[in-house]
Amino acid sequence: MLIISPHFPPINAPDHQRIRVALPYFAEFGWEATVLAVKPENVPHSQDAKLVDALSPDLRVIYVDALPSKYTKLVGLGNVGWRCLLEMQKIGDQLFRSEVFDLVFFSTTIFPVMLLGKRWWQKFGLPYVLDFQDPWRSDYHAGNKQSTPPGGRLKYGITQFLARWSEPQAMQAVKQVISVSPSYPEVLQRRYPWVKAEQFTVLPFGAPEKDFAQLPQLNVTHPIFDPEDDQQHWVYVGRGGSDMHTALKILFDGIQTARNQAPEVWKPIQLHFVGTSYAPPHLAMKTIEAMAEACGVADMVTEHTSRIPYFEAQQLLVDSDVIMMIGSDDASYTASKLYPCILAKKPILAVFHAASSVVDILEDCQAGKVVRFSETDVPKPADSAIVLQKFAQRQIPCDTNWEAFQPYTGQEMTRQLCAVFDRCLEPSDNATRRTPVPTD
Repeated sequence: MLIISPHFPPINAPDHQRIRVALPYFAEFGWEATVLAVKPENVPHSQDAKLVDALSPDLRVIYVDALPSKYTKLVGLGNVGWRCLLEMQKIGDQLFRSEVFDLVFFSTTIFPVMLLGKRWWQKFGLPYVLDFQDPWRSDYHAGNKQSTPPGGRLKYGITQFLARWSEPQAMQAVKQVISVSPSYPEVLQRRYPWVKAEQFTVLPFGAPEKDFAQLPQLNVTHPIFDPEDDQQHWVYVGRGGSDMHTALKILFDGIQTARNQAPEVWKPIQLHFVGTSYAPPHLAMKTIEAMAEACGVADMVTEHTSRIPYFEAQQLLVDSDVIMMIGSDDASYTASKLYPCILAKKPILAVFHAASSVVDILEDCQAGKVVRFSETDVPKPADSAIVLQKFAQRQIPCDTNWEAFQPYTGQEMTRQLCAVFDRCLEPSDNATRRTPVPTD
């Protein structure tokens, strides 16, 4: 199997998490993986060398070049997917002419590379699977004029213009589609009726239990706070965004109400929001501190826009007193960080849309308390304050039902992922796939 993941270690990006967690288990379920990624120097993300150290030394990773962004940005194409597309195509073609592959798996939010699936199906008879971790083509910001899309409306508009052309091309010959959210298949089936319901599988990321098992041996520290001080540290790790304003306002208004009721209880509590912007440090803008200011809790809130290395982020969760999970106005939003939060074994406070799958998973596993909201039902600050007061007074134990959590482990999710791959191997395709194509 060839896995297309432009972001790959040492790049510290969330969209390679499914692959990275699954890699140790592929052989157990009968699959061997080669990864095609972009050279780290061509990717505008921070790097974490420990992510490379955690990979098996036997893993084959091929890194390809990409056009320099300083040139492609002049025509509005800064996305690494467009910049690496021709090189990915060239290297992929060479591999398929000289080696035997059964499948191509695109697991990335760098969507333009998914266009290669159709080409490789037509040219080499290789079935391909698309992994929709986020929406490629999205109507969320178009229908919500109050929101601020990533990169601003002009850049986002160009991205969505290209998506309206690209997504149908990629879906034209797809064999299977994996989605982290149950809402994505519904949308995609409406757009592309030739893709049948049985071709979709909803599959969240697997939990990175191996990462947490090795964390104590890594001796990782983080720069956010001193775990040995006498403060109570509540931590959120993840992006910000205008789509999270409802959840943040519920949280901050509830805290303000709760601390007015019991100010002494709240004095030692500090809230840390880490990695809230995807932008480079010199372009990143703080958005959460402004909301905290408006809600009267700015003295408790610190926002760190820059992402920190992956294992530092996991250690940060472990060192926290309370883990906060902030949800989107979009009910389809499924936080990939859910399982690391559970594995950190700390009390979890989630403020999420009632229809999000995060709510069901947290409650099934008894892994946290959820403050729900919807378009028509936003809890009053006094109601949220009741739950928040219990967290502040350390009355919420971490009492996860690990038996209920087992279906979400990396091993089990990889088993289900490989079952999707197995369904792609129909006998009528085998002769085409298993014979390398001679070099022209």
